[in-house]
Amino acid sequence: MIEYPNAGTIDVLRAQAGKVEENERPAGEGLAALREDGVFAWRTPQEYGGEWADAETVARRLTGLGRACPSTAWVAGTCVTSKNLAARTFAGSATPGFFADPDALFCGSGVPGARGAQVPEGVRVTGRWPNVSGGEDAAWATLAVLVDGEFSFALVPTAELVVERTWAMAGMRGTGSHTLVAEGVLVPAGRIAAAAPFPLGDAMLYAITVLGPVVGAAQGALDAVKAMFASDRKPFTTAYSRMGESPGARHWLAEAGYLVDRAEKTMLEVAREAGSAELSPADGPRLRMSLADAGRDCRSAVERMLDLHGASGFATSNVLQRFWRDVAVGSRHPHLNPYLAVENLGAALVPADH
Repeated sequence: MIEYPNAGTIDVLRAQAGKVEENERPAGEGLAALREDGVFAWRTPQEYGGEWADAETVARRLTGLGRACPSTAWVAGTCVTSKNLAARTFAGSATPGFFADPDALFCGSGVPGARGAQVPEGVRVTGRWPNVSGGEDAAWATLAVLVDGEFSFALVPTAELVVERTWAMAGMRGTGSHTLVAEGVLVPAGRIAAAAPFPLGDAMLYAITVLGPVVGAAQGALDAVKAMFASDRKPFTTAYSRMGESPGARHWLAEAGYLVDRAEKTMLEVAREAGSAELSPADGPRLRMSLADAGRDCRSAVERMLDLHGASGFATSNVLQRFWRDVAVGSRHPHLNPYLAVENLGAALVPADH
């Protein structure tokens, strides 16, 4: 059962979803509702007033948000990832000003798109980070930087960065995943540090923050198709008076619903394992394969739904086509890459030296 952060929040996101896509960024009303509901504090450390929600809780909640507005859910997931990286990289910091507001929205990039030069006051950073979701609305950015060849993370106020509006995609349009640019930005020594290796549980959390909105989008699409079955619409050029009278249509709906449910269950199983102390690196390829399969299940489910709805499902006024595009784009994020998941699982099962 989906855990919604707050029914009122979901209503706001659903009402604003069209505006989000049109403006290619989250709606101010939606962001305000998420902040009020504590969404941006999900992965703020508890000692700084946050929740530090576990992977399963994050998965359930992002799915609930994605059912209403996948793009806004995606930005909420990016905040989880970015705050987790900040907390891990700067653990034990005496004065972590970036957590002074536990409800601040974070964005970030793990691509080392910039170089840092050591100066007495800290590090001067210059570079570009593409595809930073929520960058126009976030207060802080957790950004990968190479400092003397060392992979590092810097915490930078977004007010010190320039946003280049480069995001023009068929799906997940409202994530505002534009390019952030730094031109000689001074990052104090306390806000830049060498990156620690990602524990497998964290790596799974990062993938789940991508998959949760996709599963939610597939469920949103299913909501739309079920509403069609409840209406007086009938299969075109048939004697049926309603969609539900067609055994074929009922069968297709059952298959779509089964695939969506399977995707959610797979994601939640991985999320539960992500928090296990017994998780070992050998589990990684198997878990990544599971997440990639869940993404493909979402795509397959929505394709069946579009078959049911017919060409009218692609009308720009129909929410089904928006969910379809969001699933198609979001499920192809690198964290959910299916052919590399198969490759890595095969390599784990049959090492190259065998």
